[in-house]
Amino acid sequence: MERSGTLAITSSRHWGIVIGLLSLATIAGLVLEPYVSLTSQAMIYVLVVVLAAYKLEWIESAVCAVGAVTALNFFFVPPRWTFEVESQEHFIALTTMLVVALVISRLASGLRRETEVARLNEQRARQLQALATELSSVTTPQQVQTLGRSALDAAFAGPNTLVLADSVEVLARAEGLAPPVLDGMRCCMKESAVLGPGTGRWPGLDAWYLPLGGREQVSGAACIRPALAADEMGREHAQALCALLAQALWRLRLTTSMLAAQGEAQRQQLQSTFLAAISHDLRTPLAAIVGAASALQTQHDKLDPTEQTRLLDSIASEASYLNAITENTLQMVRLASPGLVLRRDWESMEEIVGAVLARMRPHDPDHRIRASVPKGLPLVRADPVLLSQLVGNLLDNALKHGEGTIDLTVSAQPQQIQLCVADHGLGIALAEQEDIFKPYARGDRSGRRGAGLGLAVCRAIAQAHGGRLTLQSRAGEGSIFCLVLPLDVPQPMPELP
Repeated sequence: MERSGTLAITSSRHWGIVIGLLSLATIAGLVLEPYVSLTSQAMIYVLVVVLAAYKLEWIESAVCAVGAVTALNFFFVPPRWTFEVESQEHFIALTTMLVVALVISRLASGLRRETEVARLNEQRARQLQALATELSSVTTPQQVQTLGRSALDAAFAGPNTLVLADSVEVLARAEGLAPPVLDGMRCCMKESAVLGPGTGRWPGLDAWYLPLGGREQVSGAACIRPALAADEMGREHAQALCALLAQALWRLRLTTSMLAAQGEAQRQQLQSTFLAAISHDLRTPLAAIVGAASALQTQHDKLDPTEQTRLLDSIASEASYLNAITENTLQMVRLASPGLVLRRDWESMEEIVGAVLARMRPHDPDHRIRASVPKGLPLVRADPVLLSQLVGNLLDNALKHGEGTIDLTVSAQPQQIQLCVADHGLGIALAEQEDIFKPYARGDRSGRRGAGLGLAVCRAIAQAHGGRLTLQSRAGEGSIFCLVLPLDVPQPMPELP
């Protein structure tokens, strides 16, 4: 009813414009009559017809053309104030003017209609471009649905409906939808075709029902109103909007599937890595432990104290190695698992480094490690167990592969804290500097064995804390491993005594 009232008001305004234009032309002709000829007066009416054709619909402009010829005849063509035409010449002139006025009206109306269509097509093209740009950055189906509803409401008067689904049956659980709308959506998804006026399918409907996607990739459906059978361009625009939404949803599905496949591949890789560790790096020390323990058990009386001590040291050393590689492997699996949540708290780097140095003291009988940790360092939000393992792995790696003294320094910088471990060994070749951070990668610069997990775990721990682990190394001059962790602001308030 509201729309009918609006149309009636618009129609009344148009007819008022027709009457106003004819009245203005007549008044202008009467005012200019002493100064111009009948031909000039006719041109005033022609101008009015052109204006009406440019602004009004075809019916109003045609009526204006007929009214202009009639008014010219009544007010200005002899005999004046009558509809009679005495002169054959005047009759031909009026007839020609009527034909010209109608042709001008028709051409101007067509031009205006084509201009409106071109402007509408431009608006729709801009909307499609803007929607495609916005959809390129979405990450969830809910965002696609929100953008899709906004686009449909901007393009069509509505009410419009957009429902996402994984299958046709899911639409049956959509809330607030009338049964006819649900039926139309389910049917268009099953047929993978547009339903409604002008489509040849269910032409009696009062809306267009469009599927999102093709037969094998249907992700939902849309119901669009108003739907006119003659509005083919509007229906094509609706299909273009739905195609963009379907492509975005399909992209999200492919991305999800790709991430799941990558996660599965990573899990399989970790399993293979763990199996490789068991088959080689765990089996070798286990064999050494079993051999030494068996020798002590079966030949205890025949072995002198020195040999017994050597076997016991071998057991302890191999057991320590087994403990380290097992801990690193388990941490690597844990850090690579999806949805990892660290147990982070405010920690002091002085305490963490002190605890690691105390634990490393038995492995550093020559006191090669020199630590420089200033007091009053800001606190970091970290998992103390993981951070201690990172520092311990760096020091253990330096003790095994480095030479001379090992410098451990901690310094505070703007918005970050840095911990560096520098050795004076052989260094690492440039081609190997990135590979050593990969699981089970070993450098060839020393003859020492190693599982190749220590540095990989260190980098994973750094990344889990939002930091980074870098390497600076030059052949023959040693290596410097630097851990950079971000500082959270504000810092916690000190506890009152």
